[in-house]
Amino acid sequence: MSLFDHLRALRMDTTPVREHKDFRLLLVSGTVFLFGGMITYVAIPYQVYALTGSNLMVGLIGLVELVPLVVFGLWGGALADHFDRRRLLIVAGLAQAVFVAVLAVNAFSDEPRMWLIFLIGALLTSASALQRPSREALMPRTVRHDQIAAAQALTSFGAQMAMLAGPLVGGLLIASVGIGWCFVIDVVGITVAALMFVAMKPYPHTVETTPPSLRSIAEGITYGVRRRDLLGTYVVDLAAMFLAMPVVLFPALAEEVYRDPEVLGLLYAAGTVGAMLATVTSGWISRVHLHGRAIVVAAAVYGGFIALAGLAPNLWVALVFFTLAGAADMVSGIFRGTVWNQTIPEHMRGRLAGIEMLSYSLGPQMGQVRAGFVADAWSPRAAVVSGGLACVAGVTVTAVWLHDFWSYDARTDQHAVTERESRARVAQG
Repeated sequence: MSLFDHLRALRMDTTPVREHKDFRLLLVSGTVFLFGGMITYVAIPYQVYALTGSNLMVGLIGLVELVPLVVFGLWGGALADHFDRRRLLIVAGLAQAVFVAVLAVNAFSDEPRMWLIFLIGALLTSASALQRPSREALMPRTVRHDQIAAAQALTSFGAQMAMLAGPLVGGLLIASVGIGWCFVIDVVGITVAALMFVAMKPYPHTVETTPPSLRSIAEGITYGVRRRDLLGTYVVDLAAMFLAMPVVLFPALAEEVYRDPEVLGLLYAAGTVGAMLATVTSGWISRVHLHGRAIVVAAAVYGGFIALAGLAPNLWVALVFFTLAGAADMVSGIFRGTVWNQTIPEHMRGRLAGIEMLSYSLGPQMGQVRAGFVADAWSPRAAVVSGGLACVAGVTVTAVWLHDFWSYDARTDQHAVTERESRARVAQG
């Protein structure tokens, strides 16, 4: 096999985009939603700080959004397992457009209302949390079962593009035309993305559904906890994000360690660049079947690179390690998503998507508190190093504790086999 063949084997598999119209629509609309959301994510804190001059008020935004994220993330999953997911995507999307339009009107007013920003921020988070489980639960239905890993990589690539470009565009809009126009651009993008869902074909549930209720949510949580392979994916993700995520320490690293505030943007961008590199070279992923081991190894490598970044003698070496850490984290994320989408039965997929959303949303938020506490008690560099080493230890303990997760093989796992056969029967009509 020539070097060219090896390089071609690394190329991201774009087959799902080429073959499936509905996957294209879902991919583009999801990327647009996140791109606009990141613009608003930059604009709201900036507006609050500009109006109050208070870092505390900026921090309260996250606190106000936390409860809606948890409540409506779980409820959105329950809704997705009973109602038409495509219709939920459209309704929740248009609701987000209305909420952001209110933010735009408020921003253009002579005296923007602070209470309205907080209220709409909570409502916007609620609508987004309601929508996301439906979108994630629908994705496996739009591609063939053997294309799920490639589809997961493409979805992750779109998300990373949005997360990289959104804040950049938001910052440029704030500096050039003002905060209000950030919200206007987001409204236009959300509306177009929501209408893309209209162009998709219906995806009715293929089995009997469970009406949304607290009991149905508890049923989903119980299912996720009892399945040790799924539990392992959640625990590894929480361990990596809670113990090692360094983002909150970047301002301190720029000021106190590297003595140059201008490098802050490079620190923020490094992980995203690494994640994008991992996705564009993800062609090999579909040939790996031991997904549990891949998740553990990638998460441990992530923690190791974070620790090395904290020990790095200068900025440029640290940036290399942060970039490699971002790539490893993305590899772990792609395999986690593949396990979820290849093994969770149709009638549980929405509720498990809601739980999944919480696992990767709450981990970073709790991790910010941990990292800030350690940095104040010790030092920013020590907080990075200790967090990375703790991540390595945490995922190792998880692999030993949850042996079914470590030994997961997509070819023989009973849940993977059952779901593969179920999808084959549905495809045959």
